[in-house]
Amino acid sequence: MEGAFMNITVSVGKPEQCACSLLLIGCYEEGLSETSRIIDGSLDGLLQKLYERGELSGKLNKTRLIYTLGKIPAECVLVVGLGNKEELTPEKIRQAGGSAIQAARAAGMTKITSAFLHLADQLDGLMLLLEGMLLANYSFSKYQKNGEQQKLVEEVHLLLPLKFATETAERNIADTRVICESTLYARDLVAQPANVATPPYLAEEALKLADLFGMTCRVLEREDLEELGMNALLAVAKGSQQPPKFIILEHLPQPGTPPIVLVGKGVTFDSGGISLKPREGMEKMKNDMAGAAAVLGALRATAALKLPVNVVGLIPAVENLPGGNAYKPGDVITSHAGLTIEIVNTDAEGRLILCDALHYAKKYKPAAVIDVATLTGACVVALGTSATGMMGNDAALVASIGRAATASGERVWELPLWEEYGELMKSDIADLKNAGGPNAGTISAAWFLQQFVGGVPWVHLDIAGTAWEEKGRPYLPKGATGVGVRLLLEHLRAGRQK
Repeated sequence: MEGAFMNITVSVGKPEQCACSLLLIGCYEEGLSETSRIIDGSLDGLLQKLYERGELSGKLNKTRLIYTLGKIPAECVLVVGLGNKEELTPEKIRQAGGSAIQAARAAGMTKITSAFLHLADQLDGLMLLLEGMLLANYSFSKYQKNGEQQKLVEEVHLLLPLKFATETAERNIADTRVICESTLYARDLVAQPANVATPPYLAEEALKLADLFGMTCRVLEREDLEELGMNALLAVAKGSQQPPKFIILEHLPQPGTPPIVLVGKGVTFDSGGISLKPREGMEKMKNDMAGAAAVLGALRATAALKLPVNVVGLIPAVENLPGGNAYKPGDVITSHAGLTIEIVNTDAEGRLILCDALHYAKKYKPAAVIDVATLTGACVVALGTSATGMMGNDAALVASIGRAATASGERVWELPLWEEYGELMKSDIADLKNAGGPNAGTISAAWFLQQFVGGVPWVHLDIAGTAWEEKGRPYLPKGATGVGVRLLLEHLRAGRQK
């Protein structure tokens, strides 16, 4: 894993007496925080003077590094803006943690002491800050052995007020670390080049997770899939020399209880097949398995935290390439569910592998099914990169995912799934066709998937826009985001599953 393995310690004490390399404090747009005022008194009013001159604004995520010149034991102070005090949210606290790590890394600082004591009325505030720090402390440099490495923060010390017990904080820290490390694990999977992260590679990773965290894993091979009649999945894989894999990862601590089934799209590289994509940006199509990565990351955290909830992960893993044996526009295939599908676009492959997986999920008689997929470019057009598209057939489950999205900061936006959209997916020669044209592409894809779900409560998450970050945000460095892991974990931990 390319990040998160910083050393995290806690103690109680006074920030003005703390000997450290870098002391982290906050500032609001309205003025200094309580902790900042304490430090300001020891710095002869320097912080207040900078604030009055506009050099310390308190605007969200703005940072200022100040050397203390021996006036306090801390060598320097990093002030992070939190925005308007009345509008402080959990997401802004996460962002403050991420901005602090980014500023520390830019300054070459590898050790941070956090004195955000004004957030410590509730331990949740400190954990949100730590979450932002852990998620920001990441870079994928595995293949840059001879290049410049991006230095990571090695140690974070959380300075707590006297009223807090360090044992309680340490338990919360351990859980936060597991969730963040599982998110970074998912990022690593997506960041790997497609010649490394092949379908067999994903299968090997799932087997490793099962061994490390006490889960059960089975991998269905091509012959198994043929026997099951998973012809939609198999069709997508026909053009590649990489064998398809169907990965089944199970965390079942509650015998007899219906599980939550998570389904992740695992197209390890998507060229579009015969319906070839444009060359510009095709290298990013290694991220078409971000849904699979999210499911693996979520199962990793679920098992590591020993959550008392049954969860099954299903990952159809294929590579979509053109070739002499590749499936073609105009082909008709028979899915695992028995429905026939006319292929009108081989670049609409994700829904084909997912439809077989969704039908397979019904064998578990699940309490709910949630699929995660980089499914449609149309979702990026509709929502950009700031929200995941959400559609489903069960209002309670949709609402639950919405609450989890708000709590985790991985935002979703519900799109309609009216029956009229099914008109786009009608075929003249088969039960369905696999693409419905340029209009309502995200919704028609979800409508297609719904035909394979049956009456099971189901939500579809289209992460095409949120799986990859182009510019970098406070706790989302440029590249793979690991989206879906924290959202799914929040849903599972809150016990909100249908």
